[in-house]
Amino acid sequence: MTVRTETLELSTRGNSAIHDLTATVAATVRGSGLSDGIVTVFCPGSTGGVTTIEFEPGLVDDMQVALERLVPRDLRYRHNELNHDDNGHSHVRAGLVGPSLTVPFQHGRLTLGTWQQIVFLDFDSGPRQRRLVVQVMGE
Repeated sequence: MTVRTETLELSTRGNSAIHDLTATVAATVRGSGLSDGIVTVFCPGSTGGVTTIEFEPGLVDDMQVALERLVPRDLRYRHNELNHDDNGHSHVRAGLVGPSLTVPFQHGRLTLGTWQQIVFLDFDSGPRQRRLVVQVMGE
């Protein structure tokens, strides 16, 4: 089995911004020279998440609204009080979504559904430079 690891740099605006990574991850798989295996996208850090959604404007808005309803920014967060911070909600949202996603690929192509894209969600309270790890394993 062969393993290839790449990094992906992103400039984000935070506040639950959603970034479509599908084309970049697909290109990484193709560039690996591997035919069949899995690819994992991982966010080092505790205020970002990786998942799949249908990446279209309506659903992007729906996702952001749903996250605000589930984990409102303006609640009292002990994290903010203890650390003199403003991103307690960011950590909770990231914990719910999770920091990574693994997708199988066959014949060098991701096995995503028709309306399924790989996305990164930046939950932090402001703009950031993010470094994601994309690891391809297979034959």
